Amino acid sequence: MSAYVISEVEVLDESQAQRYRELAAASIAHYGGRYLVRGVLPDVAEGEWLSSRRVIVVEFPDMETLQQWYESPEYAEALAIRSAALDRRLLFVDGIAQSSA
Repeated sequence: MSAYVISEVEVLDESQAQRYRELAAASIAHYGGRYLVRGVLPDVAEGEWLSSRRVIVVEFPDMETLQQWYESPEYAEALAIRSAALDRRLLFVDGIAQSSA
């Protein structure tokens, strides 16, 4: 069952954020992840949203692979610069099993 990383991001330092994006993208691909949504400003239908916050959604084959990516040496370099590059809220969620009907 697929698992998803959902991130709400505000860029703090554009040059650091660019480096973070490069490192994160390479590590995500290494672990079989793929971007479904990358850095877009959402169309807010209900509730409030800070205008500077962007959304990222990444799909991984399963939660185990997602966790391996997050704890990996490949992602560690990106994670080390994350706090200088951006402020974010990060969520990990399981998808739903596909019905064979």
